[in-house]
Amino acid sequence: MASAEPEISPSTTASSEAAASPKVNWKTDHLKSTYANFANVTSTREEVVLNFGVNHDWERTPQAVEIELQHRVILSPFAAKRLQQLLGRLVSEYETRHGELK
Repeated sequence: MASAEPEISPSTTASSEAAASPKVNWKTDHLKSTYANFANVTSTREEVVLNFGVNHDWERTPQAVEIELQHRVILSPFAAKRLQQLLGRLVSEYETRHGELK
């Protein structure tokens, strides 16, 4: 008995995926790299705010901690969810290669 589903050839699948995922050209002319050893996240209904900074205090039990905030990234909740998924995959792959982070 013949299947009701149409047969999908590899070329059809590849062209469908290409249409869904356009080629991305990364422009790095103004790219800046910054180190952060501190991150804080807050949110409202409309946005997720990520603050990144540096803790210069290396004492084990400081009386007070001073964080130098350097960057703030504001995302929509949808973009934050995509970031969560990407970071989850990245951490899983890292742990597969290098062992569990604790």
